Amino acid sequence: MSTTFSDLLASKGVLLADGATGTNLFNMGLSSGEAPELWNIDEPAKITALYKGAVDAGSDLFLTNTFGGNASRLKLHDAQKRVRELNIAGAELGRNLADKQDRKVIVAGSVGPTGDIMQPVGDLSHELAVEMFHEQADGLKEGGVDVLWVETISAPEEFRAAAEAFALVGMPWCGTMSFDTAGRTMMGVTSEAMVALISDFDPAPQAFGANCGVGASDLLRTVLGFTSQNPPVPVIAKGNAGIPKYVDGHIHYDGTPELMAKYAMLARDCGASVIGGCCGTTPDHLRAMREALDTTEKGETPSLETIAGTLGGFSSDSDGTGDDNGPTRERRGRRRRA
Repeated sequence: MSTTFSDLLASKGVLLADGATGTNLFNMGLSSGEAPELWNIDEPAKITALYKGAVDAGSDLFLTNTFGGNASRLKLHDAQKRVRELNIAGAELGRNLADKQDRKVIVAGSVGPTGDIMQPVGDLSHELAVEMFHEQADGLKEGGVDVLWVETISAPEEFRAAAEAFALVGMPWCGTMSFDTAGRTMMGVTSEAMVALISDFDPAPQAFGANCGVGASDLLRTVLGFTSQNPPVPVIAKGNAGIPKYVDGHIHYDGTPELMAKYAMLARDCGASVIGGCCGTTPDHLRAMREALDTTEKGETPSLETIAGTLGGFSSDSDGTGDDNGPTRERRGRRRRA
């Protein structure tokens, strides 16, 4: 299926995505515990500035400020009846900015997890999850996004519910999971299992991959797990800017722009076609990533030792697959400080 997203990816080969939402909004004054999505209405200039920061840094696509824009998450702020309003607003701000650029920029509608545990482990039914994702996707579509983008998912059941909802609204989509538990998602999904999962969807995602997690090294090991399976669609890599540290009452990520530039090149060498940052990634990081991707050629697939030696060691000895088919680590690398 040819779409704005797939056409731009085909023409450029590799796309630079955006960076963090929360980190940058906290820098703009968002308070801990405050719903970022409310700023789509209350602080539209700041949300436009968030998007513009990524675009000006060279990003080919950015995600809307709608990560927690489903009824379950918004209920925590007594805003569950504002799903459509907040998602339309977040999408329209992005559409208005993208349409003013002298190059094509993709507006991706961010859809995060519900925050509930799905059956049979928890109480959230498949039908209700689809309903919540459908409501959010409708708002994002009405607001003018080019592609829907579900991210930071841990459970395959929730990923399936989002995919079903996106099919109902007739929108192309991408999806990423967070592999933050010894090479697996919190609910036990491995890189191999995710490739099998996305291979069953109709329509298939435009791209899939990993975001967030515990560090860029672990994320790239997961990317190698994806590419070793010859996935049917392009791979996304959105890693955090280093490791979080609590400094002077705030969470600070220790990854420098120089380190993220190296990460971007390694992500491309690992086989990722859509490369961006997650927590801690600012426009300064993105500018360095843009320059690195533009001024260097794709290299050979890196070894795990090369990744660890460049970005720091892994958080676990295994990629989580539990067999010999995926990449494994021979010895513990020592993390270099950014």
